[in-house]
Amino acid sequence: MKRRFHQLDVFSAQPLLGNPLAVVHAAQGLSDETMAAFARWTNLSETTFLLPPSDAAAAHADYCVRIFTPGGELPFAGHPTLGSCHAWLAAGGVPRAAGVVVQECGVGLVRIRRDGARLAFAAPPLRRTGPLDDVLLQRLLRGLGLAADDVLRHQWVDNGPGWCALMLRSAAQVLALRPDAALLGDVKLGLVGAHPAGGDCAFEVRALFHQPGGLVEDPVTGSLNASLAQWLIAAGLAPPRYVAAQGAVLGRAGRVHVQAADGDIWIGGDVAVCIAGEVDL
Repeated sequence: MKRRFHQLDVFSAQPLLGNPLAVVHAAQGLSDETMAAFARWTNLSETTFLLPPSDAAAAHADYCVRIFTPGGELPFAGHPTLGSCHAWLAAGGVPRAAGVVVQECGVGLVRIRRDGARLAFAAPPLRRTGPLDDVLLQRLLRGLGLAADDVLRHQWVDNGPGWCALMLRSAAQVLALRPDAALLGDVKLGLVGAHPAGGDCAFEVRALFHQPGGLVEDPVTGSLNASLAQWLIAAGLAPPRYVAAQGAVLGRAGRVHVQAADGDIWIGGDVAVCIAGEVDL
């Protein structure tokens, strides 16, 4: 059966500089196995499938999204949220409430709003917080070739995928790291460091995690930036509004627009359409 398909670049207004996402529309009738197989076939960090809301969420959600990596399904991820919403709107989706789209996914309902030309999602609640235990911290230091005093702060910032995070002394230090996959193991790790004051971006971010083929670096990561923002802003380590850069070591130029407003942390980014057509599944 042929279904509408988009491939998008998220967190960049210019194609090829953000994080790609595949979106399959009208995914009703596809089995879990088919979704997983297609995600392995696209070999992108995430592939999403748009569905009608579940009966339990039908009164509130505009659509439901299922998010797959080549290694399995995720309850939530940031760039798939923005990209899926963009694709749903481009396909003629009309939200129940003007100006706000409500997405159903594994973590529940996620609100997405238009912020000028870009979309922004409300960061979901953290599932786990607090400092990392010493055994894990020491493993991360060894895997990154860092000394203990290179880490200014460390924290669990898990909003579904399982992120933990280290704040380093500078953006330059974050960019210079060359991780040792064997020593890091199967952690999902975020790294953040501040840029010098006065530039376009306040922080540099990197995201490392394991897939079946080994250690992977994500080009631009909405879920991680959301949980980092919740941590950094609450701790007074970041201003209530800033831009984070991600993807430079991969030749990308992702930009994540963060704003604390109305009691929420909003994570915004541009979306560029690269491919529009049909897929036969």
